[in-house]
Amino acid sequence: MSHDFPTLLLVMAAAAFLCRAAGFTLMRLVPVSARIEAALRATPLAVMSGIAALAVQSGGLAEGVALAAVVGLTVLIGSDVAAALLGVVLVALLRWAGL
Repeated sequence: MSHDFPTLLLVMAAAAFLCRAAGFTLMRLVPVSARIEAALRATPLAVMSGIAALAVQSGGLAEGVALAAVVGLTVLIGSDVAAALLGVVLVALLRWAGL
């Protein structure tokens, strides 16, 4: 661990806190229309899609298979959190199997 790490960690924590605080403050000032509510509901899916796309791009066959399984499990069981956790387990098992 370098001497710069604690400083970087503090700066990143402060930036994250300021982003959250600014979001809460701005949402008090902005009237929530149907369009804004739809955008807020779609944001987690967009973030997860971006993370998954990067994992598949930098990963391999195991990540691609797990992503397809997560999509299928989300439809079947209706819980995206449970499906994501099962996807992590599936990637671990596929990597352990040598994929």
